[in-house]
Amino acid sequence: MTQGWIPASFWRGGTSKGVFFHAKDMPATRAEIDPILLAVLGTPDPYGRQLNGMGGGISSLSKAVIIGPSTHPDADVDYTFIQVAVDRPMTDWSGNCGNLSSVVGPFAVDEGLVQREDGEATVRFHQTNTQKIIHARFRVENGKAAVLGDMEIAGVAGTAAPVRLDFVNPGGATTGKLLPTGNVTDMIDAPGHAPVLASMVDASHPTVFVRAADFGLSGTESPDLIEADDQLMARLDAVRRRAGVMMGLGATPEEVTLMSPRIAMVAAPQGFTALDKAAFDDNHDICTRMISMERAHRAVPLASALCLAVACRIEGTLPNLLGRRCEDGKPIRVGNPSGVLAFGADVRNEGGWIADSAGVYRTARCLMQGKVAVPLALARS
Repeated sequence: MTQGWIPASFWRGGTSKGVFFHAKDMPATRAEIDPILLAVLGTPDPYGRQLNGMGGGISSLSKAVIIGPSTHPDADVDYTFIQVAVDRPMTDWSGNCGNLSSVVGPFAVDEGLVQREDGEATVRFHQTNTQKIIHARFRVENGKAAVLGDMEIAGVAGTAAPVRLDFVNPGGATTGKLLPTGNVTDMIDAPGHAPVLASMVDASHPTVFVRAADFGLSGTESPDLIEADDQLMARLDAVRRRAGVMMGLGATPEEVTLMSPRIAMVAAPQGFTALDKAAFDDNHDICTRMISMERAHRAVPLASALCLAVACRIEGTLPNLLGRRCEDGKPIRVGNPSGVLAFGADVRNEGGWIADSAGVYRTARCLMQGKVAVPLALARS
């Protein structure tokens, strides 16, 4: 036998999919875990398809999660997220996946890590990458998380049971500061490119917001059209990496990781056509096109969408200036390539901007339970 097997399950959470592991089934160190995840997802793949693994060839489908007993007094379980690159042997443990956060509560109940009575349940989890606490609220039926329901989310076919996520005190998730530079806007001067105005915000996930118009775009372009423009993608990445240095995420642009920060182009609300050909008018509050792991996201990475909602509440940021003004307590509706999604954000200014919470509804479903195959030597590590 040349292969070994590791217990795992395969889940969809929001607009992402990932392979989930119990901490007890994985080695103790990152050095031992990384080769396993690369083998499971099928990375690196120079063809960009991950056909030899569980990955799907794009960042939202190349993810892994490890869940185990809590090490935090305010949480029921620990949750560690790992982003796995597609075309190179690289993993990133620096941030969170908001979409796969929707799986953690249902996984914990279904797998017996926590016990909940039938009815409305809450599972609190410690996001170890960011050291933040997240609450998941969902329905339990016959001792398991409910799957069937009437919740629709843009980018996912069909309906399912809702999972409400509340990100507690999301500011400074990675950098320790809601506004890492102390400013609501900064000029970013990336070598070889014209300077560009940006807002750098760290709530749930550090994100750089730039105006789509400054890149010659309307903010409603399709992901394929954005990716097809090599010069545009190169400029966006150069700005992103320079912003990463300014945010303290690397001493040089080369040291800034693929995952953090993300960069998001934003624009005023306007009509657009989604990937499923559905037409949307301007009945939303902000338009965005986000780049994740050097790919144009086909919806929005949830953690950065939450960051966008927070940024919309901070006076003077580019999202705040471009977006439609929303009353406190009202959801912020985000136009994205897959449609419109609504996010909540509670922000206040008391001698400085403070993000108390950010929230969203997602859906989740287990797609497979069993074991994943890896080279025998890795299964024995």
